[in-house]
Amino acid sequence: MHYLKSKLHKGTFEKCKTTLSVQTICNVSAKIVYLLLTMNLKINWDGFGIATSLACAIHCIALPLLLTSLPLFGVNIIHNIYFEWGMILLAFAVGVYALLHGYKTHHKNTLPVFLFTAGFLLLITKQFFLHIEGYFVVPAVILIVSAHYLNYRLCTKRKCSSPHHAH
Repeated sequence: MHYLKSKLHKGTFEKCKTTLSVQTICNVSAKIVYLLLTMNLKINWDGFGIATSLACAIHCIALPLLLTSLPLFGVNIIHNIYFEWGMILLAFAVGVYALLHGYKTHHKNTLPVFLFTAGFLLLITKQFFLHIEGYFVVPAVILIVSAHYLNYRLCTKRKCSSPHHAH
């Protein structure tokens, strides 16, 4: 953990030099992760996973419908490959951490992991079928959000005997 903090603090993510917007996204993400790690906050990772999944759904479906004028102003995040894969990697990292933590520490139920895996596979598949991505994004987000919600419910059951928290 200390190694990760020091690498983030020294600017590991500044290697993203492809465009100004990608570099800005990388730097802001690195600063947020560094702050979260150094503040020793308890984070509800399932809630964070739900938020990232919903942000992905809004980005993929609502943004093109509502903000079609962004390219006129030189902003292109609608089908920016770096942004798309960055969101997918963020959803993957948060999901894997939250679900494996819940599985190992609290409930030993594999259903959330299977739901997340199915949703994530649909999310990856949509990257290769952009002309029909809506057909993949909606079920992907539903599965991923369901996985996080179920994991959260299983982690907060009264009969959980984990020493990490008291119920």
